[in-house]
Amino acid sequence: MSKTLMEIAQQLRGSNKRVQLIYAFNGSGKTRLSRAFKQLIAPKNDDEDVTNNEGEVAFSRNKILYYNAFTEDLFYWDNDLDSDAEPKLKIQPNSFTDWVLKDQGQDLNIVTNFQRYANQKLTPHFSADFTEVTFSLERGDDEHSGNLKISKGEESNFIWSIFYTLLDQVITILNVAEPTERETNQFDQLEYVFIDDPVSSLDENHLIELAVNLAGLIKSSQSGLKFIITTHSPLFYNVLHNELGLNKNGKKEGCYLLERFENGSYLLNTKYGDSNKSFSYHLYLKQALEQAVAENQVQRHHFTLLRNLYEKTASFLGYPRWSELLPGDQQAYLNRIIQFTSHSTLSNDTVTEPTEPEKQTVKLLLNHLKNEYGFWKQVEAND
Repeated sequence: MSKTLMEIAQQLRGSNKRVQLIYAFNGSGKTRLSRAFKQLIAPKNDDEDVTNNEGEVAFSRNKILYYNAFTEDLFYWDNDLDSDAEPKLKIQPNSFTDWVLKDQGQDLNIVTNFQRYANQKLTPHFSADFTEVTFSLERGDDEHSGNLKISKGEESNFIWSIFYTLLDQVITILNVAEPTERETNQFDQLEYVFIDDPVSSLDENHLIELAVNLAGLIKSSQSGLKFIITTHSPLFYNVLHNELGLNKNGKKEGCYLLERFENGSYLLNTKYGDSNKSFSYHLYLKQALEQAVAENQVQRHHFTLLRNLYEKTASFLGYPRWSELLPGDQQAYLNRIIQFTSHSTLSNDTVTEPTEPEKQTVKLLLNHLKNEYGFWKQVEAND
């Protein structure tokens, strides 16, 4: 039964799971879900900076910490092209960076975390008042490149490094069991950490490293914090799934697939068992089939690849049988065609060249899978 995003947010809030991991295709609404969840946990009027009895500004996110595309809006570039000045990344005034930079003095840890995912020689330099950042390449001989404008991917990694450092500090503070012994009580009411897709610009090795580090941080948390993580990356999803042990001890929920329908409604499908195993091989199968169709080089073995692709897609999406993904009006017929063509061992069927109708069947079923189940659709706009 489909739901609104707010109803999905309520479903997540109603779970007693410590970690909830959500896979969603690009354009499915991950970022919108993070905003709906924030609004549910901390409505806007409760999420503004408030002043305590001593006249000091209290930390605004008292119930939820969240990282999504809007977190990056706190940072913007001052290129000053008219004056030919060196580029600077400006930080808008906010309690998020003030606490981790000014109050906690975590700038060196942020630099270390950033260089772990970017370049060991690419070095951020914070201004004295922590309102802007410049970047340079350190050559190791007391010389550097001068200020650079880093790429969008490096910028995203830098902002994630700030959030990660903040989260590390928060977890460390809350791990002190007695509230009166904590260095600050600003996080005593914190209930949730919502992380939306921090991996958009990482290569495979750094993506795995980030997932392992994040999982380790979550496992180190000894308080009642709950974590919700969304991603469009199969690899990131699977590393977190394995590192957090979400398939152990008879756990039946906590892993989901978020789907968006044409009418604007949503469904949060629970993913069980094998549907949580690696599905990155999908991409190779799809590419091989697309190339064969485009070059009119479909051979008998491509029916085996097509069946494999359907099987893996069905497993990932939670269908009990791959044949359920076939077009409904021809499901039985097409099932027999694929079964016979991919499994036949008769000697008179060893000719590699299929007939033209058979080639068209491969093209038809590949396009059907792509168009109906949307696994590889890409949406450029933020979701």
